[in-house]
Amino acid sequence: MENSGLLKTGGSQSEFEPSSQQVVKFSDVHGVDEAKEELEELVEFLKDPSKFTGLGGRLPKGVLLTGPPGTGKTLLARAVAGEAGVPFFFMSGSEFDEMYVGVGARRVRELFAAARRKAPSIVFIDELDAIGSKRNPKDQTYMKQTLNQLLVDLDGFSQTEGVIFIAATNFPELLDKALVRPGRFDRHVAVPLPDVHGRMQILEHHLKNVQISNDVKISVIARGTPGFSGADLANLVNQAAIQASRDGAQEVAMRHMEYAKDKILMGAERKSAIITSENKKLTAYHEGGHALVALYTPGALPLHKATIMPRGATLGMTVQLPEMDKDNYTKKEFLAMVDVAMGGRVAEEMIFGKENVGPVAHPEEDMEHLSSQTKLVIENEIKSLLENAQIRVANILKTHKDELHRLANALIEYETLTQEEIESVIKGKAINR
Repeated sequence: MENSGLLKTGGSQSEFEPSSQQVVKFSDVHGVDEAKEELEELVEFLKDPSKFTGLGGRLPKGVLLTGPPGTGKTLLARAVAGEAGVPFFFMSGSEFDEMYVGVGARRVRELFAAARRKAPSIVFIDELDAIGSKRNPKDQTYMKQTLNQLLVDLDGFSQTEGVIFIAATNFPELLDKALVRPGRFDRHVAVPLPDVHGRMQILEHHLKNVQISNDVKISVIARGTPGFSGADLANLVNQAAIQASRDGAQEVAMRHMEYAKDKILMGAERKSAIITSENKKLTAYHEGGHALVALYTPGALPLHKATIMPRGATLGMTVQLPEMDKDNYTKKEFLAMVDVAMGGRVAEEMIFGKENVGPVAHPEEDMEHLSSQTKLVIENEIKSLLENAQIRVANILKTHKDELHRLANALIEYETLTQEEIESVIKGKAINR
């Protein structure tokens, strides 16, 4: 009875009011320039619909924003409403059935009715997959009713009503085909993770209200955070500011930004971990081997820093920074990666002794399905690649053995060294801190 609408509960219409959150503009959205360009057309339509209908074109009904979490899909939808100056109705997909099971269809009707009364307006539903997933005969009836009502309301819009439906999801492949067809969602806008330039824009935006020192290099932080979303970068800036406050600093310095980045990537420093001097020495030579090979191997990514401070599950790490985001690598660059990875092992062997097994691992579960000839080809190729890398790395580390000793001793003493400090140490210069 309640779902049919025969029982009208008091105040149900007032539940769907335009969002009163702070107005967001396109100038507040960074790192997703292509998605912004597509949505700017929606703003033009909301301001002047006749501009698009004059030549017989149809106005868009729905826009589906897809992409990983934290990339700014909700922020983009709010920016469209903010730029157009129209009411913005917001709901999460899970809210439709949160009060009573089975009232989702009625709440869809009421939401769209409220949007029509305030037209031109924007209806935004976040996490659309919560109600828009592919229909299944085994689904509960109330779940089908909610989706069916959404399909009817989307198709029931007349072209001049001035209501635009925007939805966001992290899982577009889960949505029902009837929901994402043209006529309901006329546009699909991908909101990807930002590239290095996008990350620089996002960092600059979040650092506007933060007191930063002159040594903060936004480009270095952006290069060292591939795969970070806008939300991750906002968290990085916040954690750096908190760490600077803990240190009693007047400004957020580069060391605070590096601390926050390392904490997000690898976990907090395990300062209480008891590391024996022998293990510390082993880790220092291991990371020193990685760092030296990265410095002297053509095609290797630029060295950024090396540390033997335990974090998360690691005892140490050598960090390299690409100049730009890379999607393709040459054979030379791949071989350089193998060499740098081999650097730690060869350095350990030079100081602590070799193993007879060699550098190749032989997991049984991968080998049992292959023919003996294929196994032989794979084994010989892998062995050749790894042994050649071993020879190249051994030549580098033997040539620079004194530098390896100096670098390992400096890591034991200081635990973390920057690129400049690594270069000073291997030249035999003292570190001034």
